[in-house]
Amino acid sequence: MKNLINTIKNIYKVEELRTKIGNTLLFLLIYRLGSFVVLPGVNPDALGELKKQTSDGIMGLLNMFSGGAFSNASIFALGIMPYISASIVIQLLGIAVPYFQKLQKEGESGRKKINQFTRYLTVIITAFQAPGYLANLNSQLGTNAVSNSGAFFWISSTIILVAGTMFIMWLGERITDRGIGNGISLIIMVGIIAGLPSAIVAEFGSRLEQSGGGLVMFLVELVILLLVVILTLLLVQGVRRIPVQQAKRVQGNQQIVGARQYIPLRVNAAGVMPIIFAQAIMFIPITIAGFANSDSLQGFISEFSNITGFWYNLTFAVMIILFTYFYTAITVNPKNMAEEMKRSGGFIPGIRPGKPTADFIDNIMSRITLPGSVFLAVVAILPALAMLIGVTNKFAQFYGGTSLLILVGVVLDTLQQIESYLLMRQYDGLMKSGRLKGRATSSAVTMAS
Repeated sequence: MKNLINTIKNIYKVEELRTKIGNTLLFLLIYRLGSFVVLPGVNPDALGELKKQTSDGIMGLLNMFSGGAFSNASIFALGIMPYISASIVIQLLGIAVPYFQKLQKEGESGRKKINQFTRYLTVIITAFQAPGYLANLNSQLGTNAVSNSGAFFWISSTIILVAGTMFIMWLGERITDRGIGNGISLIIMVGIIAGLPSAIVAEFGSRLEQSGGGLVMFLVELVILLLVVILTLLLVQGVRRIPVQQAKRVQGNQQIVGARQYIPLRVNAAGVMPIIFAQAIMFIPITIAGFANSDSLQGFISEFSNITGFWYNLTFAVMIILFTYFYTAITVNPKNMAEEMKRSGGFIPGIRPGKPTADFIDNIMSRITLPGSVFLAVVAILPALAMLIGVTNKFAQFYGGTSLLILVGVVLDTLQQIESYLLMRQYDGLMKSGRLKGRATSSAVTMAS
């Protein structure tokens, strides 16, 4: 406790850090306030059916990512997910289309052009999703909740929803530039945390019921949750270290061998991105549902909208494993690592420099990615397993999946940045050792956003 108080005092002493934290909290407060601003023409007192619809299932998951804005029929109802989806598409184009490959190699100027394309695509995706959301709104609430459901309501509400998503994106960029941490990641994290208190209260109340198992069962659930968090930390921070030896050099009459160093290869180099990739695809049936009239199509959509269903979780897990390999392949380049090692005079003991080194690193990455991807898939479907054994839907979302990985990764990354500021100013850090292992989850979201 004393160390924590001293750390808070040290944070306050660093003016730049104090300003950045203040800016971050201000921007996040604006985002949270906006999630309660209801679309013009919608009666906020008639949102009971929409809240009921988003209490569980994939709609509840979508509502969690929007921080409750989805069930509030808010101007921020679509949240930041259209921006994430657009970023994923642009990244895929960067692999398949030569023009985007060229932009990725142009440094800062190329990054600005890619960001511009991402913004344009975000507008298009949001403009497509907004009518689907409004159609669902009309079907759930009926004409009593909407004062005038004519063409003006549809057009104006679509424009407002698009503007809301773009404003959230702008807030995220401002947090990244003027605050602490990655803005998009923090916005997603705050939306997730917003539902945690009510989820704990609801779970506690359900366990106190006659058939709920009592307080002991609630404490068992908290212990299991703690174990899941620890396992997630191991997944986030797990590394395989490859020894690298510096080449011998002659100084005077002596041969000097450089100190041995290590290349840290992460077991989960893709971070949370495979789950975000897969989750964005699994949200597609919800968008189609607003327009679907066919009974067979509705049946297909309902099957893949049931987050506790077998086919949903099997498809979700397989996509996560595939996307883990895919994202690892585009973020970790063994050839570049081998060339950089050769230029710096380093080598892996027993492995020749150049292509053999690249092949060796590639083989190591393939071996450690398989268990990492399977572990990631298991963590992703843990909430569904928790629901099946009786945990309430909202509380079960914190037993794994995207929510827990984002929470752990973003918190670690933000604390690491605060630690860096403190250590640069020669203040005591957040940990006695002065070393806080962060995880590039928010950086990963940056790359995908």
